[in-house]
Amino acid sequence: MAEGDFVRETEMGKKMDRNSESLSNSESENDSISRISSLVATKDRDFLLSPNEQQVKVSRLEGKIVGLYFSGNWDPQCRNFTHLLANVYKQLRSEGSELEIVFVSCDEDIDAFNDYRAHMPWLSIPYSDMEVKKALNQRFNIEGMPCLVILQPKCGKDEVELRDGVELVYRYGVRAFPFTKERLEDLQRENREKHEKQNITNLLTKQNRDFLLGHPSSKKNVQIPVASLIGKTIGLYFSAQWCNPAVKFTPKLISTYNTIKQTLSKDEGFEIILVSSDLDQSAFDTYFSIMPWLALPFGDATIKELVKHFEIGAIPCLVIVGPNGKTLTKQGRSLINVYQENAYPFTPEKLELLRRKADEEVKMLPKFENHLGHPHELTLVSDGNRGGSFICCDCDEQGLGWAYQCIKCGYEVHPKCVRSLDHGSGLNLSPRLDPTQI
Repeated sequence: MAEGDFVRETEMGKKMDRNSESLSNSESENDSISRISSLVATKDRDFLLSPNEQQVKVSRLEGKIVGLYFSGNWDPQCRNFTHLLANVYKQLRSEGSELEIVFVSCDEDIDAFNDYRAHMPWLSIPYSDMEVKKALNQRFNIEGMPCLVILQPKCGKDEVELRDGVELVYRYGVRAFPFTKERLEDLQRENREKHEKQNITNLLTKQNRDFLLGHPSSKKNVQIPVASLIGKTIGLYFSAQWCNPAVKFTPKLISTYNTIKQTLSKDEGFEIILVSSDLDQSAFDTYFSIMPWLALPFGDATIKELVKHFEIGAIPCLVIVGPNGKTLTKQGRSLINVYQENAYPFTPEKLELLRRKADEEVKMLPKFENHLGHPHELTLVSDGNRGGSFICCDCDEQGLGWAYQCIKCGYEVHPKCVRSLDHGSGLNLSPRLDPTQI
């Protein structure tokens, strides 16, 4: 072959490769558009609604990462997450990120839809298109809201869709973008490394603050050095005055805290720190005034960092940190409800001892019960057979381990909350003995 022929053939091969690559990219983009269109458009509608009521072609989603946002304005959790998601979306878009969100409404009527959508800076499926919304709920098996399903423009086998977008946004914020497998693995590795390096100093101090607020009744504006907590068992109490379960649990925690403090030796140390989600300084001051422990200052940036670090999804929550600064458990609230001061020092060894004791003592209880507050028969269950952490349907407090559960409908109560029915007389007998209280 002549040198000129070889050059021409090589150039032709390169051109064919470029054409093939261009064709491949084009096919990939067309597949992406086709996939999105098949989900959010119909043969009679090829557009979505913008925040200002303009019709935006579905083809505008080409090449973008798309989040399908299932939400309804009647749900407080949805409204709270929408505010957070809007901030994340605006920041990513301002940075030029190729992200688009499509609102899939679960609102009850058009007025609710319009009111809710007014707070959203992204696109929406028209409220009238009930069939598409129903199909999307079925396609992604939506069981709860809010729900954010992430669709990648070019999907490998492992990245066809990602359904835990809400959790990722709560946990990582803008850092979760672009929601790829590689990015999430990087974030998880960073999170593991951060927990491995965790100590009480880097958890609770900031560059311009190395103290906590002392109990308000002792001295106004008293400051307690974070360094004084090193080597102690610490409870981080995520709570707020506006939260009814928190207000109900706080007196029990105060009682348990005081009992633990009274029984400690000089070589031991235990402290609780309020990590407040109160809405204003006044509410914080009022709530903190009834507490005998310490607190982070209201509105301190560390509060949001701790919420993300410990992945706090609901309050009240009591996270226990050991004397070495490492996390012992996030189940502090349940442990206090079940074991009170006996849970201290919350180590795996102590908790295992308590569980074994409860397992032995629960043998005194009947396998089945008929509770005054429920029409169905209840079955005694544990961690190993349908049990685990739960909210007692009688006292509305958390429980852990043994419970009486309705196999038919999931109703659960603490053993101590059961009020037995005498089938012969129909009378309400005395409550059952809680094995953890013996």
